[in-house]
Amino acid sequence: MNDSSWGASAGAGYAGAWPPPDQGPLPAGPAHDGRDAQQTRPMPIVPDFPDPGGDARSADHPLGPGGSGAADGATARLGGPLFRDDDPQEPMPTPPPASPRAASQPPQKKKAGRDLRAAIGVGVGLGAVIVASLFVVKALFVGVIAVAVVVGLWELTTRLQERKQIKAPLVPLAVGGAAMVVAGYLRGAEGAWVAMALTALAVLVWRMADAPEGYLKDVTAGVFAAFYVPFLATFVALMLAADDGPQRVLTFLVLTIVSDTGAYAVGWRFGCHKLAPRISPGKTREGLLGAVSFAMVAGALCMQFLVDGGSWWQGLLLGLAVAVSATLGDLGESMIKRDLGIKDMGTLLPGHGGIMDRLDSLLPTAPVVWLLLVLFVGSG
Repeated sequence: MNDSSWGASAGAGYAGAWPPPDQGPLPAGPAHDGRDAQQTRPMPIVPDFPDPGGDARSADHPLGPGGSGAADGATARLGGPLFRDDDPQEPMPTPPPASPRAASQPPQKKKAGRDLRAAIGVGVGLGAVIVASLFVVKALFVGVIAVAVVVGLWELTTRLQERKQIKAPLVPLAVGGAAMVVAGYLRGAEGAWVAMALTALAVLVWRMADAPEGYLKDVTAGVFAAFYVPFLATFVALMLAADDGPQRVLTFLVLTIVSDTGAYAVGWRFGCHKLAPRISPGKTREGLLGAVSFAMVAGALCMQFLVDGGSWWQGLLLGLAVAVSATLGDLGESMIKRDLGIKDMGTLLPGHGGIMDRLDSLLPTAPVVWLLLVLFVGSG
């Protein structure tokens, strides 16, 4: 390469004084290798930028009046990127803002697990039937208990057969269950025990008509059903047999319903600590405290104003016992339903499920209330 070619190539990108200083001896060989030419990025063409002060230049200016030489172009270029890769990168895209509709929506509230309108309507209707039969003719209420027992047995045995292939005989259970309730009302606890024994014997004999396979599990389930539904319901008939029987039964019903209502209301609003998550995830410790509080207040009022010879402090103890027994009864049936893999025992009562879904807390509470009332005010 001669000196003229060196000057030509250097002048295109040199922004200093001209001519350039002595660069020393030039390397021998070509200016660049053809193999590296594809890897060499060409120098960008620097455009001429008008000199904002060009009009003020004089004729003696080295670049001429109003001129814009290589120095001006290089100086202007120094303020910006030299290569395309040096251009400022675009900012990272920001996530789109939340939808105005989503932002304006209020936080979701807790929803009740059932249709409250249907549940309240059915509850009021059942309450009217119970109160009317309870205070008009006591024997009529015995019939209400017997019907509830038979329907409950039908739901329980049907679910056992559907989910577990357990064939508990319904006919001896229904007949024996109704007989238990009537015997308890007419003959007291002794009559209830005799009817229970005869019902269990009838279950054993009735099942013998079928094949022996599954006999043990079928009769075991039948005896369990006889004890769980009709025998426990017989204690309601025992309460009814007292002189102030309607008041005792009403106290029993009110305390159980108030306990369930208190547990539901407080647990739904404030519940955050699970009571028995493996059995019933919806139940909380706060709900249990609500059940105890509501039931104790209702118990004090009922014992003071409904039950003959009762006192408010007895009602506090009665309410505490009802809250505990009702919660255990609810958990007990939840355990059965989880084992069967079902949510409700039936669909007879809209908003409530089946009859057994309403008897779950009443059945184990009946003997507790009967016993405490006998201890507090006598058998009547």
